[in-house]
Amino acid sequence: MRLRFHCQNRVGILRDIVAHFADYGLNVARGEVGGEHGNAIYLHVPHLLNAQLVTLKPELEAVPGVFGLRRVSLMPSERRHMELDALLSSLTDPVMSIDMEGQVVAANRAAGQLLGVRIDEVPGLSLDRYLPDLDLPELVRRNNARVNGLRVTLRETTFLADIAPLHREPQADVASLAGAVVTLHRAERIGERIYQVQRQELRGFEAIFQASPALEALTREARRMAPLDAPLLIQGETGTGKELLARACHLASPRGQAPFMALNCAGLPESMAETELFGYAPGAFEGARPEGKLGLLELTAGGTIFLDEVGEMSPRLQAKLLRFLQDGGFRRVGSDEETWLDVRVICATQQDLPGLCAAGRFRHDLFHRLNVLSLTVPPLRDCCDGIPALAEHFVDRAARQIGCPLPTLSPAALSRLVNYPWPGNVRQLENVLFQAVSLCDGARIEPLHLRLPEVGEGPLLAGLDLSGSLAETMGAVERQVLAALYPRFPSSRQLARRLGVSHTTIANKLRRHGIGGEEGDA
Repeated sequence: MRLRFHCQNRVGILRDIVAHFADYGLNVARGEVGGEHGNAIYLHVPHLLNAQLVTLKPELEAVPGVFGLRRVSLMPSERRHMELDALLSSLTDPVMSIDMEGQVVAANRAAGQLLGVRIDEVPGLSLDRYLPDLDLPELVRRNNARVNGLRVTLRETTFLADIAPLHREPQADVASLAGAVVTLHRAERIGERIYQVQRQELRGFEAIFQASPALEALTREARRMAPLDAPLLIQGETGTGKELLARACHLASPRGQAPFMALNCAGLPESMAETELFGYAPGAFEGARPEGKLGLLELTAGGTIFLDEVGEMSPRLQAKLLRFLQDGGFRRVGSDEETWLDVRVICATQQDLPGLCAAGRFRHDLFHRLNVLSLTVPPLRDCCDGIPALAEHFVDRAARQIGCPLPTLSPAALSRLVNYPWPGNVRQLENVLFQAVSLCDGARIEPLHLRLPEVGEGPLLAGLDLSGSLAETMGAVERQVLAALYPRFPSSRQLARRLGVSHTTIANKLRRHGIGGEEGDA
């Protein structure tokens, strides 16, 4: 039991209070003096019972200088430790506190992973083992001020280190130095972070560039669906902006002020994806945090969870997600306690989910739960009329980010962009133009500045036998077209959407030419 005494600051008052516990044979495990205003004493008495407290309270409040007594849930140091631990754990960059001998006093989990030790093994480690060419204590003494962006190499990785000195006394002189806090930023991610911040300045529907009728129609549909609270399934190829559309739907919904969390189901192993999404209970498995971990669902309470590449979800995770969609309940990993939440689910995939269901790789019932509302993002090659305006927009953005004069696109370069198939869609176009602006040393972007990889489709008539009839030649051309596109659109439904014909037509043609096998007809 933890107690807080509101009391006078006088000599001997702590002794007088503790004496009463000694008379009852109760051990005081820990005490803290001071409080926020210097008028409090905190005591931790582990074996104190409620009945004993009722008996002792009048005696304790009768001690001269004690004005009141109440129970508290945490000691001030415990609360500060928990808050600090939570803060450090939320940081993805390694953070360490060192003393003036160069030994690590405390660190977050990212730092422990970087050093290759458990978090409880970090205190006492000497940084000389990892930074033999850098004397950090001497650097701190020499500067006695914050150092930003110091380039260091630790375990073959280059970091930019921010070093903040710690002082024992208010006066910030060298004699009062107690150590420093070191924060490590991966050098290659600094520019990426700045770029991502700039990209997220506009995150709603205003961030979706509506340069073509197809994108305008998509935005109109999305605006109508955004306020609805039903699950939303967004389909489209990689790089088409599915997460951007999901974020816009979230911001335009009544949940727009609540959290928006995203999880890429294809980027994590099954066990990690489950703990990331649902969290885990204390001591759920070896190496788990003693306090457990909240999953993204709980962190998103009242908001929207975005599950990217939901088609890659494991069968076990599919079952848990289905249960959550049915009644809003789930269990953390390693827990028997039910948790219920109000969270909207938006999913995205570039795969043919009906085809996966037919192949037994995705649950039919889950697909129908997710497919209450649906949006299909068209690929960039189907929005060629919007490429000129979109290209100008990306060139302007790239010039601002790089800090160079705004170049223009030459007619030849623009023609190259319009006629390219763009397998990476809008993301690829943005990246290509960013690189083109960085390479351009004049006022115009020419085709030589466009680093566009070959997509492997080649001239369709290359090696074609033209000795047969027109029907035979057209059939051969048709087969080459289907054979070239099928690896990128590996189902009859996807290929039908790409070529603008019916699913039945494509299924019959694939069967006739022996492309894709029977699974291609699903």
